[in-house]
Amino acid sequence: MSDTKEPVSAPLRRLGVSLLTLTRIRLELLAIEAQEEKERIASLLIWAVVAALLAGFGLLLLVLWVTVALWDSYRLLAVGIAALLLLGAAVAAVIKVRRLLAQPASLFQASIGELRADADALRRKPGP
Repeated sequence: MSDTKEPVSAPLRRLGVSLLTLTRIRLELLAIEAQEEKERIASLLIWAVVAALLAGFGLLLLVLWVTVALWDSYRLLAVGIAALLLLGAAVAAVIKVRRLLAQPASLFQASIGELRADADALRRKPGP
C-alpha cells in the first residue's frame, strides 16, 4: 500500500464535517425564523394594547360627552369630536390587529422546506 492513499476514516470525517455544517446552517435558519416570529407577536401585542387603550379612552370620553350634553355651550361639540377621533383610532387599531392575526404563522416554514429539499436530494440516485 502506498502512503498517498487516504485513511479509511477520512471519508467519514468529511461526512461528519458536512453533516455538522448542514446542521449549523439549519439551526441558524431556525434562529432567524424564531426571531421573525417573535417580532410578529410583539407587533401584534403592541397593536392590541393600543386598540384597547384607545377604545377605553373613547368610551370614557363618550360617557363624558353624554354628561356634558346636559350642560349648555359648545363643550359638547369639542368632547364629542374628541371621542369620535379616539374611537376611530381604536377601530383602525382593531383592523390592524385583525390583519396581523389573519397572516398565517410562518414559523420554521423555510427550514421545513430546506429539510424537505435535503431529503429529496438524498433520495435521488446519482446519475451516470
